[in-house]
Amino acid sequence: MMDVFSLLGHGFVVAATPANLFFCLVGAVCGTLIGVLPGLGPVATISLLLPATFALDPLAAIIMLSGIYYGAQYGGSTTAILVNIPGESTSVVMAIAVAGPPLALMTQKFASPDYFSLMVLGLVSAVVLANSSVFRAISMILLGLLLGMVGMDINTGEARMTFGLVELSDGINFVALVMGLFGVAEVIANLEDVSVRIVNHSRIGSIWPTFKVLKGAWGAVMRGTLVGTIFGILPGGGATIASFSAYALEKRIARDPSRFGNGAIEGVAAPESANNAAAQTSFVPLLTMGIPTSATMALMVGALTLHGIAPGPMIISRQPDLFWGLIASMFLGNAMLVIINLPMIGIWVRLLAVPYRILFLAIVVICAIGVFSVNNSSFDVYMTIGFTLLGYILRKLDAEPAPLLMGFVLGPMVEENFRLSLTLLVLSAALLISIAMPSIGKRRTEVFQE
Repeated sequence: MMDVFSLLGHGFVVAATPANLFFCLVGAVCGTLIGVLPGLGPVATISLLLPATFALDPLAAIIMLSGIYYGAQYGGSTTAILVNIPGESTSVVMAIAVAGPPLALMTQKFASPDYFSLMVLGLVSAVVLANSSVFRAISMILLGLLLGMVGMDINTGEARMTFGLVELSDGINFVALVMGLFGVAEVIANLEDVSVRIVNHSRIGSIWPTFKVLKGAWGAVMRGTLVGTIFGILPGGGATIASFSAYALEKRIARDPSRFGNGAIEGVAAPESANNAAAQTSFVPLLTMGIPTSATMALMVGALTLHGIAPGPMIISRQPDLFWGLIASMFLGNAMLVIINLPMIGIWVRLLAVPYRILFLAIVVICAIGVFSVNNSSFDVYMTIGFTLLGYILRKLDAEPAPLLMGFVLGPMVEENFRLSLTLLVLSAALLISIAMPSIGKRRTEVFQE
């Protein structure tokens, strides 16, 4: 435990540099903003901002992107409640710090069959957590696996499904895919939403919770934090399941369950705490095992890969600054979220009145510039347009694109570990067959006799 505290202290030293603090603040502000504004979510926003991280240090980039993620979970409730209770951030950070190294040490002992099984677990969890039907979710995963196979074969070096296009020899551009499927397609889909947002223009009074509120919420915060931490660490968990589970737990143990749905503070504090805790602890299976538990975590895998970082059991020993710096930044980010949200709730609520159509053109232009700037290639822009159409069609067919992204990200790792495992099995079978052959068996007997 002492080693954990010393390593976490080193993480604070790394995270507290001016540059990392600045990008942590940028992530927290952007996350809060997209959480407040309806229509955009963390997946779409991270997709849009991914090209902007290429010029950043890898740690600064992942700190900013992770801040957007848990900041969006925090800001998503600003318009519903005036007092956000993000959970006990110290417990969350310590849970990540304590659980991370043992998991990494365990996965260091894994062989190819074990990794293959883990990747399959990640794909199955994508089916379980998908909002659409099981058939659509499996279809999306298969499509993602197919798209992940485009490019040069990792063993033979031959082109696969490139249709003679040199631009596809290195595979489908990750930024083009996520921007199209989740960025621009989400924006276009939101333009069709004709619902009217009703904004409360009345003056907001005191935003600081009273002692009575804090006393009633404290137990729910701790229980929600624990539930969210568990569901966040488990592969296949997630913030949504954690929130519902925490709410159900509070309602079950309450003396008067009828209060829930009528302003019970426990019904707000527990799900919000679980939501924020799960959003941050979901980085544990991502960093230590390389398994994304959601579409957002799959985006994080892509972001790390673009920066030359392979998430997995060796990341703690080989890149301790990144692992411990990211964990420490979450503690700092939670503190920033409290400072950002409580005094500025009135501003965030007023932003709801901004017409969405004003943001549309700016977002599309930024997307086009961002995609082009990655490789200075107009082909990537065309790919983004193609994936935008695909994403729009999938939404019309009620087929959630998140499992597709999971298949696309995990596909190459599934193929690599499956092939390696299969090669070893084939070699083992060949040796057994060779021993059983009469001529080889006779020669083997003669050798041992000599």
